[in-house]
Amino acid sequence: MNSSDSYNLLRECSAGLKTAVASIDDVLPYVKEKEMKQILQESKRDHKILEKTVDAELEKMGADSKEPNIFAKGMSKVKINTELTFNPTKAQAASLITDGCDMGVKSINKYLNQYPAASDSIKHLANQLCRLEESLEDQLRNYL
Repeated sequence: MNSSDSYNLLRECSAGLKTAVASIDDVLPYVKEKEMKQILQESKRDHKILEKTVDAELEKMGADSKEPNIFAKGMSKVKINTELTFNPTKAQAASLITDGCDMGVKSINKYLNQYPAASDSIKHLANQLCRLEESLEDQLRNYL
């Protein structure tokens, strides 16, 4: 195990979880369909639970959580708000979130490959994040 790889992978998971929660928060006001809203709220809850676990692991290492890139976060918010203002359909909301899930899975897998010496427990957390994203994407496909 390489503590540097574990630290770096945890920080990327932390930023990814915060990005996912923020994106769900940005989409929720536009979602009127009850079942879809429930799926998003449950996924947000699950992301926040994992975020607390990841941040607790970072705290054990004496580090803070990682905030998402401010530029990327701002661009995401603008894209979501713009697209849903002009096309506030459940299909558009599902499309935006599934695109984000796909990007999240790609990013975490990139970091898993970039930090191969991370501890197995940290890799497990990263894989949990991937499964959360894949699950949300699967559930929202019915709305595309």
